[in-house]
Amino acid sequence: MTARERLRRILNWINLSTVCGLGIARARRCEVRRGSNGLTFAFKYTGRLPVASAFTVGNVVLFRASPENIRPQLIAHEARHSTQYAACLGLPFLPLYFLGAGWSILRTGDPASRNIFERWAGLRDGGYTEKPLRRNRRRGKDGS
Repeated sequence: MTARERLRRILNWINLSTVCGLGIARARRCEVRRGSNGLTFAFKYTGRLPVASAFTVGNVVLFRASPENIRPQLIAHEARHSTQYAACLGLPFLPLYFLGAGWSILRTGDPASRNIFERWAGLRDGGYTEKPLRRNRRRGKDGS
């Protein structure tokens, strides 16, 4: 584990986001293992939300799949989200993320394409394809 990964891990314990991630994993009866990059992996997540194949809470990455079906690029993507939790002081990341998703939906109809957090984590690594911006429909001067 690098010094940066250790720092991220400590910050996410202090800000309680990792504790929340472990609570979710336990409540959903996930298979929890020590992962790479200073992360904890929780496999076979069965909750209805979020609909993503993986999501991160603090230093805990929750996967719907079993361990043998996880792509290294997805782990790198989720590790970047873990760093975002640390940078946002923990759980304040969530409303900021949803604000970014809302902006992206308005601009593209897709929650990831223009979400700054997904873009910084790497859209392709997360399994996303970038959607084009919606056309700006300008109204005439008379408001029609």
